[in-house]
Amino acid sequence: MECCQETSIVTPHIAMLPSPGMGHLTPFAELAKRLISIHGFTVTFITLSSSQSPTQTDFLSSLPPSISSRSLPAVSLSDAPSDARIETILSLEASRSVPAVTSILKNLKTKTNLVAFIADLFCCDLFEAARSVGLPCYMFFPSNCLFLSLMLHLPTLDATTTCEYCDLPGPLELPGCIPIPGHDLLHPLQDRSNDCYTWMVHHGSRYHEADAILVNSFEAIEPNAVRILRQHQPPVHAVGPMIRDKSTDGFDKSGCLDWLDKQPAGSVLYISFGSGGALAKEQMVELALGLERSKQRFLWMVRSPLGEEVVGTNYLNVESQNDPFPFLLPEFVERTKEVGMLVPSWAPQLSILGHQSTGGFMTHCGWNSTVESLINGVPMITWPLYAEQHQNAIMLVDGIGAALRLKERDDGLVDREEIARVVRELMEGSEGRRVRGKVKELQEVAAVTVKEGAQSYEALAKVANKLKGMSE
Repeated sequence: MECCQETSIVTPHIAMLPSPGMGHLTPFAELAKRLISIHGFTVTFITLSSSQSPTQTDFLSSLPPSISSRSLPAVSLSDAPSDARIETILSLEASRSVPAVTSILKNLKTKTNLVAFIADLFCCDLFEAARSVGLPCYMFFPSNCLFLSLMLHLPTLDATTTCEYCDLPGPLELPGCIPIPGHDLLHPLQDRSNDCYTWMVHHGSRYHEADAILVNSFEAIEPNAVRILRQHQPPVHAVGPMIRDKSTDGFDKSGCLDWLDKQPAGSVLYISFGSGGALAKEQMVELALGLERSKQRFLWMVRSPLGEEVVGTNYLNVESQNDPFPFLLPEFVERTKEVGMLVPSWAPQLSILGHQSTGGFMTHCGWNSTVESLINGVPMITWPLYAEQHQNAIMLVDGIGAALRLKERDDGLVDREEIARVVRELMEGSEGRRVRGKVKELQEVAAVTVKEGAQSYEALAKVANKLKGMSE
């Protein structure tokens, strides 16, 4: 027992606080695993009370024993506006958790060799807790350098402009980044009168207080942005890609992997809009008919349309509990049964993207899904829905050249003809071959950059060595 206690005191320990949601928790877990397996740290996750969904609880319990977790007590949010957006709720919850986080950090300091606190992008108010107990404060940004650069420049942008960003006379040009039209910028910035906009400006200001920022991107996909941010103060370290491995996919109850085994190599388009993405009923029908018209094989993770989701007791635990198939035309299901497979609500995405039969990915452009697609060499069709997904789509199409774009009509609908055209182009056309070649190049680079001596590996090693020096 004394030996174990001595080891725990000598081993450098990090406290991490991710925002709720698997899109935040998953890359945080991969960062923790890398710090443990390569650099010899141990880690404690501190989770906000809103993280206590069954999915996230099961995920935390599956992590290696070198990662422990502490859950924060609930804070009162009764004064939050009834129409408060998720960014406002998360920000309020984090800012009101400073006393509880301070208490946990004090306790960890007595039991471990605690050397740093790493917060998520919505949780920088908790730097106050870390500073009060003498810890350096880091931020892990689970998205890309484009999004991070926007947040770092947002306080200045807010102070120097008065119009809504959709009314800017030209695209926003951030250093080293692809220009982004105002209407494609981060969704919480689209209404400057909303509380969530004020919170985003506030967070952007606090990012500058970090001792350093880690970002889940890598130089091959954002070369200019990475080089510029590396000179920024606080310094930014591109340590990605941080993605889970296929073993975390779980058991394939749907049988979709068996179905993929029977399809020709590179012939199947995978369609998924993420765990929180849903289409309107009319758009869902257009997608179905467009897939049919394309004459291509497809594997579609189908969710019930907007307005049909059932919200659980947790505001982040939104799951479709309705069978989505009745919202599709029965004749579509019958006509496409030989070339398509429909999976309700969940599919083992990493295993699907890594399967030899998968030749394309129609995606909402969430960053985790984007990186998973690049890692597996799968070209994309962009269908952004919310958050930073529209600006991710611009970067994928115009910046990286890893995706094709769907064009909306004036009323915002993507019609069946457009869907069929772009799907055929990705799977069979010359533009599809061009994009596929680019993605294969990035796949090779991504596999190397996290290996010893390469850019992302060395960026994380630099941070790890600094923290180890603090523990000596």
